[in-house]
Amino acid sequence: MRLLDVNHLSVGYLDVRNELVPAVDDVSFFLDKGECLGIVGESGCGKSTLARALMGYFRPGSRPMGGRVLLEGRDTLTADAASLRELRGRRIAMVPQNPLSSLTYHMRVGPQVAEILEIHRGLDAKAARSRTLELFEATNLPDPERLYRRFPHEISGGQRQRVVIAAALACEPAVMILDEPTTALDTITEMQVLKLVKDLRDTTETSIVYITHDLTLTDYMCDRVLVMLDGRIVEHGIASEVFESPNEDYTRMLVSAIPRIDTGPPERKLRLMPTGNPLLEVDELSFTYRVPWSPKSIFAKPRTTPAVDRVSFQVGSGETLGLIGESGSGKSTIANILVGLDAPGSGRVAFDGHRLDGSEKGRTLEQRRRIQIIFQDPLSSLNPRHRVETILTRPLSMFFGTRRREARDRAVELLAEVDLPADILNRFPRQLSGGQQQRVAIARAFAAEPDLILCDEVTSALDVSVQAQVLDLLARIQRKTGAACVFISHDLGVILQVAQRCVVLKDGRVVEAGLTGQIFADPDTDYTRMLLAAASRQEQPAEPADAIWAGNGGRA
Repeated sequence: MRLLDVNHLSVGYLDVRNELVPAVDDVSFFLDKGECLGIVGESGCGKSTLARALMGYFRPGSRPMGGRVLLEGRDTLTADAASLRELRGRRIAMVPQNPLSSLTYHMRVGPQVAEILEIHRGLDAKAARSRTLELFEATNLPDPERLYRRFPHEISGGQRQRVVIAAALACEPAVMILDEPTTALDTITEMQVLKLVKDLRDTTETSIVYITHDLTLTDYMCDRVLVMLDGRIVEHGIASEVFESPNEDYTRMLVSAIPRIDTGPPERKLRLMPTGNPLLEVDELSFTYRVPWSPKSIFAKPRTTPAVDRVSFQVGSGETLGLIGESGSGKSTIANILVGLDAPGSGRVAFDGHRLDGSEKGRTLEQRRRIQIIFQDPLSSLNPRHRVETILTRPLSMFFGTRRREARDRAVELLAEVDLPADILNRFPRQLSGGQQQRVAIARAFAAEPDLILCDEVTSALDVSVQAQVLDLLARIQRKTGAACVFISHDLGVILQVAQRCVVLKDGRVVEAGLTGQIFADPDTDYTRMLLAAASRQEQPAEPADAIWAGNGGRA
């Protein structure tokens, strides 16, 4: 008997005429014990819908149209609620694409994982806490004791994703579904986490369904791979063979769109550097997060490790500067300071020759228009109660006074520029895929016609083909408007493609800065060399799996 057997599965969504439109169409595959199966395809091809269906989850407005999903012989599509509760977490677990939406925002992250261990494995509170700290350490989370007490909004996107991965690993399930699990992680942590998952598979024979848009990861992680297009499987084979010698034109397009660090920078980046006064000047910028109050903090010595420590750089008009480094290195904090969401503890930020107020409220409307940010997590940055039309037309009316009809026409143009159809205007953010949500967020930023765009991991939720389109779109806008860009990414292939210069950050400090091509070809620091090795899918040292999974409190 197969561990997981999917037979002719179809899942549909209700359209405006209340008719079911297939999102997953007649999909069949199997998964054996200890095997890793990769599922790849563009945003909207049905990957995430398929992943949820394997666990018996269906979004509002969706339902199964046919087929079976047999997990250890039990059909998850027809199982009752009690059976599904017993299966989920213990026999089958999932790491979703969006960590913030899968964590309870008003609950500290440590107790959220400990609760899983108490419910599914019967551990008492003390043992569950101890095991949670082990899982945090195993997934390379910094200072597990301190992070255990933090809320989801108090940690970085990469740290949130590792918390969710720790929660999925907690019960050592028979099948683990990873739905774009490393999109929010830097390359070093990505390789460490993936190696940890591989070691878990080897040690416990856990089977894995790995859903991603990055074929290089399926080549590293998976035994077999399925390629999906419009809800159907178009290619199926051994992962290394599909990656090296794809049979279908669609698969070849996906492979060719992957940004790589083993190729030189594109021709458009080799133009002369901007001259004249810089558009953005950052001088000795520092920022420290306040330590959350607790009874213990009355007597304990305060820990004030800065998130950003005396960082300086400049950006010229039309230039793209890349910020790279591990999760928690201060990249997103710098972006938040530049846009006015956080006030710096010290240092100076000047824009177009004028010093910027640390708070967004102290800046003029024109300054706010000229500096726009695109966040890493699109769903949390889009108002869930507003349709896309309202989201896109509001900056047009706010900054330019555009009337409603003209604003709607411009919104349609913005959607076309990010390769989205006009009917998206009538949808709410939760009715869109992760990639579609990110493209709406990008279109909203472009609506203000900014002079400086802060891109915080904007391509992390996009498949490689859409990512290539978005990067080309950014390049076109920069050529047309002369806009500058601070591009934050853990994908070094993307940084090589878009940035003339880059700044390497570690623990809030600049460890290396210069021309991107030169740094990538001949890095000066061991840390940069380690980042480049991880981007080449070279494994980083990790604790042996036996030590991680066989420790005290490890197995029930």
